[in-house]
Amino acid sequence: MVDSLRACVFDAYGTLLDVHSAVMRNADEVGASAEALSMLWRQRQLEYSWTRTLMHQYADFWQLTDEALTFALRTYHLEDRKGLKDRLMSAYKELSAYPDAAETLEKLKSAGYIVAILSNGNDEMLQAALKASKLDRVLDSCLSADDLKIYKPDPRIYQFACDRLGVNPNEVCFVSSNAWDLGGAGKFGFNTVRINRQGNPPEYEFAPLKHQVNSLSELWPLLAKNVTKAA
Repeated sequence: MVDSLRACVFDAYGTLLDVHSAVMRNADEVGASAEALSMLWRQRQLEYSWTRTLMHQYADFWQLTDEALTFALRTYHLEDRKGLKDRLMSAYKELSAYPDAAETLEKLKSAGYIVAILSNGNDEMLQAALKASKLDRVLDSCLSADDLKIYKPDPRIYQFACDRLGVNPNEVCFVSSNAWDLGGAGKFGFNTVRINRQGNPPEYEFAPLKHQVNSLSELWPLLAKNVTKAA
């Protein structure tokens, strides 16, 4: 890792926040298809963001989350289950943070790094989830793609983060569990770290990762070698 890092910028959904916790809290009601439904919900949520970007038909991430859940519930014939969709959407506003998230952010902030989120989520849903998980207490900034009405991995989003945080691309460590996000961030010039909890193989040969760890708790030892931090 380079010596000039000043900011650690994190993706939110899937990186700090467990996107599957909404369904898992309601697993008894969803039934045997709970895990598959949650995976499909997430997959379509992302697909809709990419499709709308290509079509120049922006809608905020909360709307995409709602549309993706509608599709997932229909796929598993649960669309008529009274109140289920509302309960799942409410749970998405209160996603659980990964167990090592808060401690990792606290260590980085104590070491002098700017600690921020850069997310496709719109501000309302982000603030609700961060407050529920108490991660809002640790962050210096929470940046939403909704401000620009475009989605990651558009390079303008990463430039937006630099402008708002007052840093250069080479001064940013960008952390995400999403390979597509890291591909865009790396091409932009960020130092990238993938949180690869499932041990997935490389996904984008044209945008190789710089660093990879298995959990957020492994991020601090990697960055602790960096001796030049914001003062």
